Amino acid sequence: MKLSRRRFNAGIATLLPTAALGSGPARAQTFPSQDLHFVCGFAAGSGADVIVRFFAEKMRQSAKRNAIVENRVGALGNIATEYTARSKPDGYTILVTGGSALAATQNMMKQPSFNVGEVLQPIGTINKQPVMIAVRTDAPWKNLKELTEAMKQKGDKASYATANSSARVVGALFKQKAGLDTVEVQYRTGADYLNDLASGNIDFGIPDNVMAVAQEKAGRLRVLGVSTPQRMQAAPDYPTIMEQGYDVNLSAWFAAFVAAGTPKPIVAQLNQWLNEAVTSPEGTKFLNDFASDPWANSPEDAQALFLKEIKAWADYVTIAKIEKLG
Repeated sequence: MKLSRRRFNAGIATLLPTAALGSGPARAQTFPSQDLHFVCGFAAGSGADVIVRFFAEKMRQSAKRNAIVENRVGALGNIATEYTARSKPDGYTILVTGGSALAATQNMMKQPSFNVGEVLQPIGTINKQPVMIAVRTDAPWKNLKELTEAMKQKGDKASYATANSSARVVGALFKQKAGLDTVEVQYRTGADYLNDLASGNIDFGIPDNVMAVAQEKAGRLRVLGVSTPQRMQAAPDYPTIMEQGYDVNLSAWFAAFVAAGTPKPIVAQLNQWLNEAVTSPEGTKFLNDFASDPWANSPEDAQALFLKEIKAWADYVTIAKIEKLG
């Protein structure tokens, strides 16, 4: 479903007043009294969807209520963001997504219709994770220097795939730092470019870590570098982009959000359940399995981080010279 600016703006007119309404102490004390709805802004089977479904199930066990996952795809995740922000601020609608991605999208629109830092409240963080540069397994390049040399020879005939905002920035920064004329090709999801990558129509991709690790284990991709400043504790064998000579430093992270104005006792209860899931042996193993390090935070620390990230992404978009949308 495509999100038009008219529809988007129409929904935002009442957003902040609605979010400002509290649910009252009585409702906070009886929470939860109904099913929890978890919102994913990306397609079923995507890396984001895998994360959402895992933590929805873990929190379902703690809340002792059903957990329903809704995939509301499109507009760089803005459809899911709008849906959550317009929901009742009662804690029953929970957006699980990249906090860094939300910050990126806010800065990649020419005229954002709202300030995402004002309409959403983080209940806590989930992990730290890299964005990866990967090639097909039968590609001749074993590291980023070899890839760079080959892409320079191809000039503007070389191409790379992206499917989210973090990938766009990492790709643009790598292209800039490596001195490449490589052309970016944007796809709706990471899965959409796998065939083009396998056939050689695309030279390399910038997948999220969930997709990259899964496809590498399946023998379809080879990871050449990760975007974090240091190697991940969960996957120390993956070299960073920086250590290979390219000044690209970007850490992505996931978090869970509710509509602003959700009562603090409800936010605190959701944070407890989320942190228990993140730090549990099952949660740690789940996150480690796709080169991701667990990261639990309080709602207050998560909010401070989120606001800082929104400001940081204004610089990232400028540095990467990404043309704004809308």
